[in-house]
Amino acid sequence: MKFDQIFKIVQDSIMDVLPDIQREEINIEDSLSNLGANSIDRMDIIINSMEGVELKIPLVEFGELKNIKGIVSLLYDKKMKDTLMDE
Repeated sequence: MKFDQIFKIVQDSIMDVLPDIQREEINIEDSLSNLGANSIDRMDIIINSMEGVELKIPLVEFGELKNIKGIVSLLYDKKMKDTLMDE
């Protein structure tokens, strides 16, 4: 799975949880808070994104991330490790 594919999954999750947000409004450098997501919204977005990437990661690992790029990078890194383990 490519980085851009994971970014699209995260964008889809954001649009599901925050229906007033359009894809073109979501910049990878944005924080979820800046898009209007409260703490429950952020948790839902992360959980939905993990499901979309077919991963389970402890939520605490997302706690220090500053923006969407951090979320996508963490999901990408974990997915790559998961893929390597499956080979």
